[in-house]
Amino acid sequence: MTLALFLGVMLISIFLGLPVAFALLLASIALMFQLDTFSTDILAQSLINGVDSFPLLAIPFFLVAGEVMSAGGLSQRIVRLATSFVGHRRGGLGYVAIFTSILLAGLSGSAVADAAALVSILYPMMKKAGYPEGHSMGLLASGGIIAPVIPPSLPLILIGVAGGISIKSLFLGGIVPGLLMGLTLVLVWSVLMRKEDLEVAPRATAGERLLAAKEGFWALLLPVIIIGGIRFGVFTPTEAAVVAAVYAIFISTMVYRELNLKSLFQVLVSAGRATAIVMFLVGCAMVAAWLITIAQLPQQLAAMLGPLVDHPRLLMAVIMLIVLAVGMVMDLAPTVLILVPLLMPVVKLAGIDPVYFGLMFVINTSIGLITPPVGNVLNVVCGVGRVPMSAAVKGVAPFILAYLVLLALFVVFPNIIITPMKFIIG
Repeated sequence: MTLALFLGVMLISIFLGLPVAFALLLASIALMFQLDTFSTDILAQSLINGVDSFPLLAIPFFLVAGEVMSAGGLSQRIVRLATSFVGHRRGGLGYVAIFTSILLAGLSGSAVADAAALVSILYPMMKKAGYPEGHSMGLLASGGIIAPVIPPSLPLILIGVAGGISIKSLFLGGIVPGLLMGLTLVLVWSVLMRKEDLEVAPRATAGERLLAAKEGFWALLLPVIIIGGIRFGVFTPTEAAVVAAVYAIFISTMVYRELNLKSLFQVLVSAGRATAIVMFLVGCAMVAAWLITIAQLPQQLAAMLGPLVDHPRLLMAVIMLIVLAVGMVMDLAPTVLILVPLLMPVVKLAGIDPVYFGLMFVINTSIGLITPPVGNVLNVVCGVGRVPMSAAVKGVAPFILAYLVLLALFVVFPNIIITPMKFIIG
């Protein structure tokens, strides 16, 4: 009854058009009345305590870093570097997009920002070269969702806070799955391009590659600093966010000189607005998570999934299907903040590695970003590229199918993620 009340109020609120944060808050208030514990003082205090977290400080700084990278010329130099090395292959601009999406994922951690950057820079070039409209948009959208998996990643920070999982382990564990997502795109794109008669760009000379590498060196150094610093204990993920923001501002203003004070102010305002939205959502979700615990909703869910606890792979498969269904109609952040507190006790009871679960959850919800009817990243790339949604949906279908196959492999063979993760973490 309590679980049905919470989910019912939340879903009805979302259906009526309320923002997810307010829907969570209303569902929490309904739970408080059900438990006879309603108090405005407790509600306000829980809302404030929900965002009073040191790891969450990483969010505004990574948002600043991502905005600066886009405005300060780092993204454009990454594209030039990728073009010089793989642009000459058949369907070369597609491989450039994949290579660039992996590199950008190590810079910003935002799927929407990466996808928008890829489309604004590469889609006009792909259109001019005669690439199929649907396949091009599908690839660019699919490349953008690698960002939540490869560190630095805002969703990995959220899932670490919501599930009590080590953010350092999530960051380091996300490297291999993210690279495998990129490899999956390479395989699908190579198959799609076999039938296309496209003009092949000339191979870049050694001098052009050297120049592109020289120009992109400072941008490429950022993920090395972040991952290396976290891996060897130089700084925490939160401190890494500060380093990333300061480094990005310094390189954009002093080295590339493409960011002036006026642009920097606009970047900070944009990042501040994004931070306010995310933090309010997190605060509301933490209120809901606290009440979920008080109401013993995880125990109710565990009772429902009880028969599967002794079969971790089967339980993981069922959870992934649930997450996939929710992710198709809800954005990534609220899906993480709503479901993780509910599912984590069941996951621990089944003996599933929490870091593995966290990475699988983020990979799954990332796929939801390119699936209709919501598909935020898909909507962004259509808006930026001015392409009909119908064409993008058709074009992204092969990539979604390939990602689902990869997700299924991760469920059946969890060591694909766990073994390299333990090696990297040490």
